[in-house]
Amino acid sequence: MTTILRLDTSARHTGSVSRQLTDRIVSRFGDAKVVTRDLAQPLPLLDENWVYANFTPAADRTDAQRETLALSDTLVAELKEADVLVIGLPIYNFGAPAAFKAWVDLVARVGLTFQYSEAGPEGLLSGKRAIVAYASGGVPMGSPVDFASGHVRQVLAFLGITDVEFVAAEGLNAGAENAVEAAEAAIDALNLAA
Repeated sequence: MTTILRLDTSARHTGSVSRQLTDRIVSRFGDAKVVTRDLAQPLPLLDENWVYANFTPAADRTDAQRETLALSDTLVAELKEADVLVIGLPIYNFGAPAAFKAWVDLVARVGLTFQYSEAGPEGLLSGKRAIVAYASGGVPMGSPVDFASGHVRQVLAFLGITDVEFVAAEGLNAGAENAVEAAEAAIDALNLAA
């Protein structure tokens, strides 16, 4: 059975196009195990205690350091167990929501999701697929002012996830119905065979 990690990054529940699109993507997988991480429930930002705990060897961590990393460990486990990531990505001020960056900071952990080699960083999560539902009021995906899609693709590749597809509902402020219909048609055309 396919395991899906669904990340909803929109601050909105009501009227969220990215959530509408992630619903549709997930439903296309049929009988799958779905783990949902709703990032409208804020994740903590990294602080000095977290950084020191993360860079302390696991065997040497205090109970307090293990507690500091507990949520991060859970998020990493969710990511490792997933076969497919479905990410709802609304565009806020030309980029991804801060909630997405907070999630990235908590899962990008050396020795767990990537490692350093003589050739540079190497992602440890290969063999996974990501489908990103890009929803934008006025920032076309791939345009010079789109600072989100390239960032998402880079972050996922850094973790080893290079099979990344985007479906986009663009220009929502100029014609939401047509933009959503185009994105839904793109979702329906996705090849979701295992």
